[in-house]
Amino acid sequence: MRHKMVSTTFGRSSAHRRAMLARLVCCLIEEKRIETTLSRARAVRSLAEKMVTLARRGGLAARRKAIATLRRPPVVKTLFEQIAPQCQDRSGGYTRIIKRGARRGDNAPMAILEWVSIAPVDKKKKKPVSKTDEKKSPPKAEEKKAGD
Repeated sequence: MRHKMVSTTFGRSSAHRRAMLARLVCCLIEEKRIETTLSRARAVRSLAEKMVTLARRGGLAARRKAIATLRRPPVVKTLFEQIAPQCQDRSGGYTRIIKRGARRGDNAPMAILEWVSIAPVDKKKKKPVSKTDEKKSPPKAEEKKAGD
């Protein structure tokens, strides 16, 4: 029976499930946006919002609880110093789930989980080429012959 079951087990042991959810929350904190299955996104959303609530509270005890759950002190530092201040004016609902459609291999429903008030990190963004970089390019072969 399913009485008072909060979430799914994902076919894993409780330790494995907690580690998986902690890892996904850490990735969400670092990348600001993750793509995962819909059921995992719903489970991660709950834990991520609890961590932001701890971070908003601040204090040493809250920081230690977050470290005990997420197991990565640098990520907890990012949570407390960057994400929590941006969520101070919200009373909840720090994340959003955007449905993506089905995964190609096994037809699993996919979703994007992201922070509501924080822009995601774009790693593919190229630096614009400045005019000084163009001037530093090596001279052409024709120019070398003319100068010699």
